[in-house]
Amino acid sequence: MDFSKTLKMEAQPIIDAIYNDSFIQSLLKGNASSSSIKHYLRADARYLNEFAKIYALLIPKVNTKEEIQYLTEQIQFASSGEVKAHHILSDYVGEDYNDIISTGEWYPTADHYIKHMYYNAYAFDNIAYTLSAMAPCPYVYQQIGKRAIIEGDVAEENPLKAWFDFYATEMDELMNHIDQWLNQYAEKFNQQNQDILKRNFLQSTVHERNFFEMAFSKEEWEFGGEGNE
Repeated sequence: MDFSKTLKMEAQPIIDAIYNDSFIQSLLKGNASSSSIKHYLRADARYLNEFAKIYALLIPKVNTKEEIQYLTEQIQFASSGEVKAHHILSDYVGEDYNDIISTGEWYPTADHYIKHMYYNAYAFDNIAYTLSAMAPCPYVYQQIGKRAIIEGDVAEENPLKAWFDFYATEMDELMNHIDQWLNQYAEKFNQQNQDILKRNFLQSTVHERNFFEMAFSKEEWEFGGEGNE
């Protein structure tokens, strides 16, 4: 069994939990609140901007023209291509997308998640460590989209079905590439380093779950103390 398949098998219980958690279920049922959708969009717009910057940090760590070109393409997709999925959600809310994301901040869960990826980008020269932390983002969305379509859990008349359709197909090429990269690097790693890759992947899968639930609960910073109410 190849390394990427092992990662995905170990992450499956977390992905099952994500699918059955409140936020994704509200999208599947078409009854998501406007406030949770807007909270998600404000956080995810900021997240994707940083995701693109992390791809840029990996360019000096690769050697082939093909790898550089692919990372450049992913920078473009993260910074603009995925906005199509965001517009599906803003149309559902009935508000202008740019108006929605003009406010907001780094909520605690999103802040923790992006710093997890930045840490790997700066702490390790080999891109495998960062890729293992980034991979669950496209993988979780891919799996949610495919499951919703294959199992027929999202009705044709659901205005959010297009969101699931988008992720059911748009992540395939990227995941194939990431799988090849992770397998290639893992073959050269000892068990200790493979365990770091696995832990990165599983931690980011948990971060994905928390990110969705952050939107459903409309998480904010709570500093407490006098003057911070």
